[in-house]
Amino acid sequence: MNKQKTTSRLKSMIKNSNHHYMRNVSRIFKYGVIGFGRNIWLSITATIVTTLTLVLLLATIVAGAVLNSTADAMREKIDISIFFEPGTSKTLLASMATTMKKDDNVKNVEYSTSEEMAEMQMQDAKDKGKQDLVAAYELVGMDLLAKNQPAVMRVKVYDTSYLDSIKRIVNTDEEFREHLSKAKEPTYDSNSSTIATISSWADIATKGGIALSVLFLVISTLVIFNTIRMAIFSRSEEIYMEKLVGADNSFIRGPFLVEAMMSGIFAGVIAGGLGLAGYNALAPKLQSYDIKVDIINNFLMDPRNIIMLFLALVGTGMIITLLSSRLAVHKYLKKF
Repeated sequence: MNKQKTTSRLKSMIKNSNHHYMRNVSRIFKYGVIGFGRNIWLSITATIVTTLTLVLLLATIVAGAVLNSTADAMREKIDISIFFEPGTSKTLLASMATTMKKDDNVKNVEYSTSEEMAEMQMQDAKDKGKQDLVAAYELVGMDLLAKNQPAVMRVKVYDTSYLDSIKRIVNTDEEFREHLSKAKEPTYDSNSSTIATISSWADIATKGGIALSVLFLVISTLVIFNTIRMAIFSRSEEIYMEKLVGADNSFIRGPFLVEAMMSGIFAGVIAGGLGLAGYNALAPKLQSYDIKVDIINNFLMDPRNIIMLFLALVGTGMIITLLSSRLAVHKYLKKF
């Protein structure tokens, strides 16, 4: 008797739903929400795995942006110091600076005479409160200090990876060769290792993050696939009855897609919250190590960007869950 009533109710519901599109859609969403609660533990598992996938994807993007920004900032600060014999005149330094500026890779050239370097050395000691050093400099005298202080040319370049032309000028130009310091070598490679390390970190963070994201994407797809499959098997009799009374595949498929969509929405919101919380906790520590997070801070200053971030995560979560659930439904629904 109960089975006959259920069959009759389903037949009437489906007959009416074929003529009322909005009623049909509302029922699909209703049964999807009910199914999400009915399989709550499976739904939670799918949501957690999808959340981890989205968090890893977000972390990969942020880490790559921060590390690349840090490497760019270091490149911007770095200059090549070329040392000349003490007493090299400002006229000679200006002439050699003009020669250096002709190189296309050179952004800017500054220079300081031995006297200016001695004054900067004294001022630096004062600023750092090194009174013993200041007293020693005063005892020696600025003239004597300048006589032992090489003149310096500081060259900023556009690309620190290509310094061959700079080295060629230093090694072949007559003025440079005549006045180069014999005690101190130019600092071509003093910071290159640091930049290379940070650049490699950025590369590792990007490639490793993508690899982990792909791995968790596969895992989340499998979890959602099996979640939907188990949901289909648990409701196999109900689906069979719906088929008998004339329900089309879209009506049967709809609630399962809604369940998956809900997992994607929750995963996107949770991933966004975790990502923001984690970044806010780590950003001060990263800044203390002179890691540049300004690019992310500037992005998060605009509330619209935060909204777009959550929408992007929710959208990505929905795409992941909908595609995997549709695959499961397509494969197993045709058995009924």
